[in-house]
Amino acid sequence: MANAETAGAPAGGGAEAVRVREFWQRLGLPGLVDVHTHFMPARVMSKVWAYFDAVGPSGGPDWPITYRHEEAERLALIREFGVRAFTSMIYPHKPGMAEWLNGWSADFAGRVPDCLHTSTFYPEPSAAAYTASAVDSGARIFKSHVQVGDYDPADPLLDPVWGLLAEAGVPVVVHCGSGPAPGRFTGPRRVAEVLARHPRLRLIVAHMGMPEYADFLALAERHEGVHLDTTMAFTDFAEKLMPFPPELRRRLAELRERVLFGSDFPNIPYGYPHALDVLTRLDQDEDWLRAVCHDNAVRLFGLGPRPATESAAPAPR
Repeated sequence: MANAETAGAPAGGGAEAVRVREFWQRLGLPGLVDVHTHFMPARVMSKVWAYFDAVGPSGGPDWPITYRHEEAERLALIREFGVRAFTSMIYPHKPGMAEWLNGWSADFAGRVPDCLHTSTFYPEPSAAAYTASAVDSGARIFKSHVQVGDYDPADPLLDPVWGLLAEAGVPVVVHCGSGPAPGRFTGPRRVAEVLARHPRLRLIVAHMGMPEYADFLALAERHEGVHLDTTMAFTDFAEKLMPFPPELRRRLAELRERVLFGSDFPNIPYGYPHALDVLTRLDQDEDWLRAVCHDNAVRLFGLGPRPATESAAPAPR
């Protein structure tokens, strides 16, 4: 991407929006569905950005936030890209935080109707109660961040949570792979334990399970409720650190109905079009691209067709 996009200059809109819209229009789609985007309370988002700002000076790869804008501008950008539905991926890192985040996210979804009502949880005695409350209030997707939360997804405190979500059929995006850095409880083994107890769970493994790609593909092959999102996978940034093995591409084709597009917007160190462009390098056909970038999520979340007046909106110039 252009240097300005990763050097703190305003990014998005204009030429970027044209590229994104041309991508989905060429496929005959009415837009995109992005299952992995972050909208958070301002002070939480600031702390997340501060964490990524420190990655490079701490010895990791430089991680400039391409879309470091105020909330209203980020919403305008993602809509200009033609993203018809997205999420507010929130996640706690300590007890007592999840319920507060859920309240914020419910309010956000109420004022931003194109955002899927997102909730989260943490292994604590109150988790089952506030998860049930979130489901009753209309939560359509949950986020579990095993690495940041530093918790065991198979913790007995979460057993009623997983059971409730399996029964309700509400999908959970779970960051359980060991990238970008391993945690005490990351990796496929503990997620497999959860699935053994709750085989009806609808899990969306974030980042394709990076870097344990093969193991998480195998989980999806064994469990029909397991999906994977493309967030950051296949990009030039990720390929330098944790490349996706080319020999696994055949299995991507076989799982076409359970791969979902995710971007990690706004916390990405490159432009949004790149997250789409890299999908065209995977030796998959256009039916696969249509399924991944739109149709699979429409089916999973029951989004229905987009009104013709919206889908026909011209690309910005």
